[in-house]
Amino acid sequence: MAWIILLAAAVFEIAFALSLKPSEGFSRLWPTVAVLAFGITSVVLLAKTLDRLPVGTAYAVWTGIGSAGVVILGIVLFHEPLTPTRLACIALILVGVLGLRLSGSH
Repeated sequence: MAWIILLAAAVFEIAFALSLKPSEGFSRLWPTVAVLAFGITSVVLLAKTLDRLPVGTAYAVWTGIGSAGVVILGIVLFHEPLTPTRLACIALILVGVLGLRLSGSH
């Protein structure tokens, strides 16, 4: 169950980061509210996993999934560049996340 909560935390982390651009430097109310809501929800969910997962593993997985998700959705939603190097780096992040999951950390 902790891994499912951690995955949800990472999804909210992605939503948090993607909400930053439309907030336009926190000058637009509703995107700014979304940034705060998604960010707080993400951290609260992450914190709920720490009684069952090592903090280092949970944090690395949370940031890894968040980073990969933001890059992928940045490419799709904001037309950011898609290059072989970016794809390779995303793959490395995801391999690291998978490795941490399979390493037996609860």
